[in-house]
Amino acid sequence: MALPHIQIFLIVSLVSSFSLSITLSRPLDEVTMQTRHAEWMTEHGRVYADAKEKHNRYVVFKRNVELIERLNDVQSGLTFKLAVNQFADLTNEEFRSMYTGYKGNSVLSSRTGTSFRYQNVSCDDLPTSIDWRKKGAVTPIKNQHTCGSCWAFSAVAAIEGAAQIKNGKLISLSEQELVDCDTNDYGCMGGLMDSAFNFTMTMGGLTSESNYPYKKKDGTCKIKKTKQIVTSIKGFEDVPPNDEKALMKAVAHQPVSIAVAGGDIGFQFYKSGVFSGECTTNLDHGVTLVGYGRSSNGLKYWILKNSWGPKWGERGYMRIKKDVKPNHGECGLAMNASYPTM
Repeated sequence: MALPHIQIFLIVSLVSSFSLSITLSRPLDEVTMQTRHAEWMTEHGRVYADAKEKHNRYVVFKRNVELIERLNDVQSGLTFKLAVNQFADLTNEEFRSMYTGYKGNSVLSSRTGTSFRYQNVSCDDLPTSIDWRKKGAVTPIKNQHTCGSCWAFSAVAAIEGAAQIKNGKLISLSEQELVDCDTNDYGCMGGLMDSAFNFTMTMGGLTSESNYPYKKKDGTCKIKKTKQIVTSIKGFEDVPPNDEKALMKAVAHQPVSIAVAGGDIGFQFYKSGVFSGECTTNLDHGVTLVGYGRSSNGLKYWILKNSWGPKWGERGYMRIKKDVKPNHGECGLAMNASYPTM
């Protein structure tokens, strides 16, 4: 990297002394960036194995910071912001491999839910906004860490919500039971929400998180713990794909598991606002819709519960644009949605 800086310095120095002073100021920016990296390491408890790893991670950190600040400047008139968060020293490829886990293109991906019970509900009869958090049907934000278990967190959040709506009790359920015991999915290597619902039916229900706590890694199924069932489901249903109106009908009645293209840069560094950034429809992440609404400037959005901890996004949540064209939804969110039945 040194040679291009020398060449730039020589060229610019021939233009004017003003340009020379700009060139000489660049090392100060480097010092500032290194300071920011050190402060970021302290904030997030990041420790590297040696000086080489620290340098390599600093290079990634610097590139990401510059990208975030550039995109925020470009997007100054848009409706969301990015931020330097806990993922700032990861490349997007690393982030995607570590923090997603939806296996939509696998042999598991055939949809098996029963008929859509909200088909004949009129959208005119639905509330203009709903937030299941305010109704006590959403547990606090959880963190899958570097285990690709998003599918389990998505399914569990939907079951927790459905159970609270029916029984009036909100119980935090065990994602680790799904990770360890659901042999139709792949634990930290990924899975599907429908498979998780099917497993829950087969087992007669799920145990609590307190009984079978999350370990951030694959483990051996603890059969005795699974016998202490606290919540059961009767089945599950799939929302008609590529239909945000149908999705709205479902979310108006209960939290809904969805797949989304969550491995892109916009998701990695999302901080606040109604997300409407560039993203693909390559579904790779499982999350849960826990409501919808309209912002003060009239922009309609979904409320998305994630499993990357409370430091990400809006305290662990994302507001993402609702009712977009084409009809697969923002980042493919309407392509593959399902919910448990009680």
